[in-house]
Amino acid sequence: MTPEAGIKVAGRYLLQETIGKGGMGVVWRAWDERLERQVAVKFAHPDDDRSTQQLMKEARNAGRLHHANIVGVFDYDHDADTCWIVMEYVPAQSLAQIVHERGLLPPQEAGAIGSQIAAALAKSHSAGVVHGDVTPENILVTDEGIARLTDFGISRALWSEATRTTTGVVRGKPRYLAPELVRGKRGDEKSDVFSLGATLYAAVEGQSPYGQAEHPMAYVARAIEGHLEPAVRAGLLTGPLATLLKLEPRNRPDATGAYELLTRAAPPPPEITAKLNDGRTLPIGPLLSVTRRLPRVVRRRRRALAITSGALVAAAAIAAAGLHPWTAGEDSRTYTDGAKPSATAGAGRAGTIGDAATAAPCGLLDAASLSRFGETRLDPAYGEFNRCDVVVETRNGDELADLELAFDKAPAQFGGDVPTRRVGNVTVGSYARDGDECERHIATADHEQVVIVAKRRAAGAPEPCELADAGTDVAVGVLDRGAVPRRSSPVAAASLARRDACSLLDASAIEKAAGVETQHPERGFGNWQCGWSSSTGDAGVDVLFNRDNELSDNGKPARVAGRKSYVSPGESGDDSCVVRTPHRTYTTAVGDDIVEFVELTVSAPQSAGRLCDTAKKLSATVVQNLAEQLSESK
Repeated sequence: MTPEAGIKVAGRYLLQETIGKGGMGVVWRAWDERLERQVAVKFAHPDDDRSTQQLMKEARNAGRLHHANIVGVFDYDHDADTCWIVMEYVPAQSLAQIVHERGLLPPQEAGAIGSQIAAALAKSHSAGVVHGDVTPENILVTDEGIARLTDFGISRALWSEATRTTTGVVRGKPRYLAPELVRGKRGDEKSDVFSLGATLYAAVEGQSPYGQAEHPMAYVARAIEGHLEPAVRAGLLTGPLATLLKLEPRNRPDATGAYELLTRAAPPPPEITAKLNDGRTLPIGPLLSVTRRLPRVVRRRRRALAITSGALVAAAAIAAAGLHPWTAGEDSRTYTDGAKPSATAGAGRAGTIGDAATAAPCGLLDAASLSRFGETRLDPAYGEFNRCDVVVETRNGDELADLELAFDKAPAQFGGDVPTRRVGNVTVGSYARDGDECERHIATADHEQVVIVAKRRAAGAPEPCELADAGTDVAVGVLDRGAVPRRSSPVAAASLARRDACSLLDASAIEKAAGVETQHPERGFGNWQCGWSSSTGDAGVDVLFNRDNELSDNGKPARVAGRKSYVSPGESGDDSCVVRTPHRTYTTAVGDDIVEFVELTVSAPQSAGRLCDTAKKLSATVVQNLAEQLSESK
């Protein structure tokens, strides 16, 4: 197909005018007749079937990303010799155009753009997608100052430049490529970070960090040699750029670290932050709950014990004795259909979560209302304290699906391509199904969110988005009538739910054990998670309170402060080590064993042995501080 104005693509996208052109193809502004909206349609001509398949794969990857600083991908199609990618239409100029027309940018403005793009990369990398071509041409900036990263994941399939070297063919623009790429290594997240640094360097210095050259091979040669020009106009960006442009990938921060460095040096102006926080798009703020949420191994959920008449008698005896469920472990109750009353709203402003310490996530779920999907039961004691699950099972007790509901202190993350609906004081965002999972986010009236995730666990499981919608309807119904319900009784005195994760370590303890200076900690919901980052952004420590049935399948055993703990190097990335140390174990009224534990993660460009030694030392400090706090509270 030869694109021209008036042609309709895929039976719905009416081409109107060209808005961009480059080595990767021509971009048209078009009208989506089905959804009645402006879109951008990029036409490209892959060399062969393999390139076509790769482009389709990358378009799918990009389509999974929903972020205010990423230009969303809506659709993809192809015919015999042409591929077209339908993207969000963003009326903006590229950073390259801005610098060409206005001249070099002030460091403050460049840093504010960079921090937004780093947030976009952090989101993408957390989803396993590497951009591969972060350049001034692929960064769009609106008149309002909102920065958007485009061609996400597509660049690797349709490189705009190719340079042949002694190590092979270098794909991409040599002026911004990381040294490891020109040496023949595969690009990864750290390569994106270097390219971001090179892009910002060019915006303030007027040239590549490799200097000025007339031929691409000159840039390649300087990259191989490790030749970088010092910044002379970067001002407040001098330090951050030097860190992003480290020659060795292991010495660079990840995208979250880059975001933190740039935001500290050059935070976006309040008017930009306000626009990103106004409920239509993602917030620019602490990334703890978005990008520092630690990847967790899939743990075995022990099958709930049958609720026998004896167990019910025992439960009644506990209640009669005045031992309220939270005191004995309400967080660990297992309800059957009808054993828990229908979800009812709490006192307070409708649509709010309220005090984290008393907010009951299980108050937004009702297992009985989901019984059409299978045998259902409520599981209030699996994972973090801000979480509650409904488990869908067969009649034999085999798990089919899981509906997880969790509170998150970060504002909701809605991009322009995420369908939303307003119900009372809350806004619901519905994300597209991603494999066996489907997510719904509820933006609350107190600027936090409820995250609902439905997961297929086995063949015959319900369609995850149908399960997610059903659970969301229950939660929204409760929030429309009032605030999140409160926990019915106090938390057990010894529970980690009563502790503040940030109080268990301080900067001096972290510096002594890990050898890094840290910034102010970032707190998670309920203070049940805390993260510290190094001033350079390439190291960090996270403490998380968690629960499970047992820990034996979560790493190698080790003694930490006299307790049998479990050490797992590389679990949260190559440069990481996780240590899980039990805090207390208790048995629920129906006989289910629950372990509360501290999950501590250290990340830094160090050997696994050193990282795990540091993690064990810090875990020992946490155990000691917990013991002191419990002793003082008696």
